[in-house]
Amino acid sequence: MASLLERLGDAMNSHDPVRVASLVAQDYESSQPAHPARAFGGREQVLANWSAVFQGVPDFTARLIGAAVDGETEWGEWEWHGHHIDGSVFAMRGVVILSVRNGLIARMRLYVEPVDWGEGDIDAAVRDLYRSPMSD
Repeated sequence: MASLLERLGDAMNSHDPVRVASLVAQDYESSQPAHPARAFGGREQVLANWSAVFQGVPDFTARLIGAAVDGETEWGEWEWHGHHIDGSVFAMRGVVILSVRNGLIARMRLYVEPVDWGEGDIDAAVRDLYRSPMSD
């Protein structure tokens, strides 16, 4: 049997928001630890979110790069890509960690971010992120 992550990838690639929402528990909890205000709960919000995704990125494609399953916990690294309806590139990459209960996703922590195609190298990133006096 396919892991929940594999089933989620199939559902996302089907562009069917009902199918995506059917994989989460009614009392599903979602969090994005790097963006705490984005936390939400419930299958209805999942349906609303993925309906918006498929409307805004009609050629949305999900690729599961790697995965690990440990009991009721699944870790997956994702690449999501496509084009917004205005033709601009859509690209996100990151990791999700989900908790399984009764064959459904009960909780998910998402560490998925837009791809930054900027020109800054690692030295610029360290300087900008940490503002170390040593980096001047």
